[in-house]
Amino acid sequence: MAFIVVVTFGIIFWVSNSVTQKNIQDDLVEIVESNVDEIEFYQEKNERKELHGDQYIEYLDGYLEIDDDFLDQVNGIYSSLYEETGKLLYGESPSARSDVEIPFSDGIVRKITWDRNAYYVYDRLLSGYGIDGLWLRGMVSQNQGTRQLQWLVRLSMIALPGLFVVAVIGGYWIAGRTLRPVHQITRAAAQISQGQDLDKRIHLGSGTDELHQLADVLDNMIGRLDKAFKTEQQFTSDASHELRTPMSVIMAQCEYTLENTRTPKEYEDALKVIWRQGRKMSKLIEDMLCFARLEQNKDSYPKEAVHFSTLVEDICVDMALLQSRNIVLDWEIEPNIILVGNAMLLTRMITNLISNGYRYGKQNGRISVRLKRESGILLAVEDNGIGISDEQQEKIFERFYRVDTARFSEGTGLGLAMVKDIAKYHGGTVEVISVLGEGSRFTIKFPI
Repeated sequence: MAFIVVVTFGIIFWVSNSVTQKNIQDDLVEIVESNVDEIEFYQEKNERKELHGDQYIEYLDGYLEIDDDFLDQVNGIYSSLYEETGKLLYGESPSARSDVEIPFSDGIVRKITWDRNAYYVYDRLLSGYGIDGLWLRGMVSQNQGTRQLQWLVRLSMIALPGLFVVAVIGGYWIAGRTLRPVHQITRAAAQISQGQDLDKRIHLGSGTDELHQLADVLDNMIGRLDKAFKTEQQFTSDASHELRTPMSVIMAQCEYTLENTRTPKEYEDALKVIWRQGRKMSKLIEDMLCFARLEQNKDSYPKEAVHFSTLVEDICVDMALLQSRNIVLDWEIEPNIILVGNAMLLTRMITNLISNGYRYGKQNGRISVRLKRESGILLAVEDNGIGISDEQQEKIFERFYRVDTARFSEGTGLGLAMVKDIAKYHGGTVEVISVLGEGSRFTIKFPI
């Protein structure tokens, strides 16, 4: 602000001085040009005009009449009449006080230095009856506008510092109001960082400016981080719990088997228990690694054009051989459907849906798989199994969630969560329609 005030003062001074000097030169030219018409030559002296104050100067064989408006000095401008030889006939001029002559130059404003003072000089060559060869000179000091300029400088010296004080106080107040939300955001971020309290929010309040928008974005971001952090905590806790159970069974079975000598049949039974639990742990770890890669490193699953019709049909053919609890698997596949995606992930998604149909199906039941184009690519897997209650349908896609009736099944609780994530990875959505005791229908819709 101080720099701006100094520059402003300099600009005001420079502009004012330039305007003042221009006005001085304009006044000089105007007065000289007006006085050109005030000089006339007469053969005889006119007594009537003399009574009115006009001046008469003997010149050649007559008189020069100089109007009474032709004064020695007007607004600091000196007017004087010269012969061509440089002799002063009438008027007063600073240069007349010296023997040094200033050459005449018609119609040009010149700047000269006289007696260490700067002057503007303007000459006009007269022409007409009896006045040919005479010169009219106007002369004015460059410092003529000093008084007005000094007044402007004094006014600026008072006004600009006052403006400076007002601007500093106002700027400080405005900056304080502007930066207050920034301080609030900084304090909240520091408290969240130091205390690791993701439940805390900035809550800047209502407002539409950029800082309020930033605070809202940060609150939303912290909220998503909090949700993701809690989800990770829950995932870690659930994974630890799910791994602890088979591990405890394996350890207990090993301790029990090693306590005493067992028969071959008992060893075989123990190994079967350990194998089942190991397989469950292996499946769980495999699913968890798939989740991690899908969320953190999607490059692990590159996409390409997949002949989806053939892929779904091949999976159905293979899984129909299971015939678990005499459940029949049938399918209806529209041919030549191409989907851009990852074949391995799509295979896992379809396998999980059909496996759930076998796992929670009824004896002598059925599973139907349908693939068709209908404002997109629709994949539907329907069974007539145990069904899912309404309150549980919103939770079945959560990781490690299993309905009570399936709590002790061989599933890991990650199957449907993985189905949802794989569908999302391919730009698709998953919907479920289920009636408890009658069966479920899972529909996945992919964009074409």
